[in-house]
Amino acid sequence: MANQEDKFKKVVSHAKEYGYVFQSSEIYDGLSAVYDYAQNGVELKKNIRDYWWKAMVQMHDNIVGLDAAIFMHPTTWKASGHVDAFSDPLIDNKDSKKRYRADVLIEDYVGKLDAKIEKEVKKAAKRFGDSFDKAQFLETNPRVLGYKEKGDAILQRMGQSLEKEDLADVKALIEELGIGCPLSGSKNWTDVKQFNLMFGTKLGASADTAMDLYLRPETAQGIFVNFLNVQKSGRMKIPFGIAQTGKAFRNEIVARQFIFRMREFEQMEMQFFVRPGTQKEWYEQWKETRLKWHLSLGMGEDNYRFHDHDKLAHYADAAADIEFKFPFGFKELEGIHSRTDFDLKAHEEHSGKKLQYFDPEINERYIPYVVETSIGLDRMFLAVFSNSLQEEELENGTTRTVLKLPAVLAPTKAAILPLVKKDGLPEVAKKIVEDLKWDFNVAYDEKDAVGRRYRRQDAAGTPYCITVDHDTLNDDSVTIRHRDTMEQQRVKISELKALIKEEVDVKNWLMKM
Repeated sequence: MANQEDKFKKVVSHAKEYGYVFQSSEIYDGLSAVYDYAQNGVELKKNIRDYWWKAMVQMHDNIVGLDAAIFMHPTTWKASGHVDAFSDPLIDNKDSKKRYRADVLIEDYVGKLDAKIEKEVKKAAKRFGDSFDKAQFLETNPRVLGYKEKGDAILQRMGQSLEKEDLADVKALIEELGIGCPLSGSKNWTDVKQFNLMFGTKLGASADTAMDLYLRPETAQGIFVNFLNVQKSGRMKIPFGIAQTGKAFRNEIVARQFIFRMREFEQMEMQFFVRPGTQKEWYEQWKETRLKWHLSLGMGEDNYRFHDHDKLAHYADAAADIEFKFPFGFKELEGIHSRTDFDLKAHEEHSGKKLQYFDPEINERYIPYVVETSIGLDRMFLAVFSNSLQEEELENGTTRTVLKLPAVLAPTKAAILPLVKKDGLPEVAKKIVEDLKWDFNVAYDEKDAVGRRYRRQDAAGTPYCITVDHDTLNDDSVTIRHRDTMEQQRVKISELKALIKEEVDVKNWLMKM
């Protein structure tokens, strides 16, 4: 556990040191669970968003985009169920005076069981060496099966209790498991209570006439209320999807784990409208498609798993998460939900406007069912960043810190370095920068010895370093160094563009899906 915490601390400090993420308004001691994306962070975030958009919208001829406003008519949130049912189960510790999400306390307990399973796997792998069969071990080892059974039973009971709103049983479960306050260890708990997560605000010039509004807690409702507008203006035929990226706001009481759970965050969502009765097959298809998208980034198949929901939201008939192995264990990265016709039906009832589709194929009018894929952009950022940050032991006994970001997502694709600051080398290097920056984000760096500049670019996540030396003046060639392997090759300046494009081109990455 300590090792995980150390790794996570390194992730947070590296994100600040290399211009990825800063604490919001830090000079005023910051604001809890609110962060700013710095000069490199904003580029990585944009590249992740673009990678998602290209795969989700551009590559599908039946999916279009939308950018709905953050402010929506307040009845929207009544219809969607957020006013009545958008809350977290909270519990206070009487001794430490700290407040926690009851479900997170229980999930963290199960996370420790997962860590024990991991420990057993490592021990067995060491013992059996090359002949070790991990899958078989996980299915047959009694100790592992015991931990898994216990964890599953706990999550199932919690899910059922939350679904029935039996908060007394949630508290009973915390007490039975002997869960103490993470800060003080005290087991002196209050009852579990529900707390609504929406931020309220006002619209209007004077206090008397102002309208009570909410900052949207999710982006999906903007898609639902525009369903017919998009369908008619785009002459869309079912099945079709509407995709959107944008900010959402939740008054998280227990915001923690850096950018994993924030009060202001960004979602990338797609709502796919289907004929009633076909939702299950579309649900399975989108689960498969979305996992392939994640795997195309090459961050390791073992780092992903599906988790089917024990507790279904009030609108769903099936729901699963794609979980990613963060430094603090497997946690939700993306949700795929079969939302039925709940949302459109509710908006039809509350607005009095028909939200139905006439299907010419079956000559029938109906409210479509919806399959949703929803991923947190900030969580995706954290998954990519934390997975990429590595410390390597080199042959010469030194270590290097390297951020092995997928090249397609890296903020800067290449750094151009003149070997020395004289003899016309900076001029040649700057000419290369001028040429390449039309196609890629590139950097110029002439400070310090070239080895230190390599290390700096490794830590910042730049896939290529291009060094201009004295031979360049005679042969128009440069040395290109690959971040991940540290291999160097001599190439013609005229070949640089094609070589970099090959490595960072979105098409080459998405074709792996």
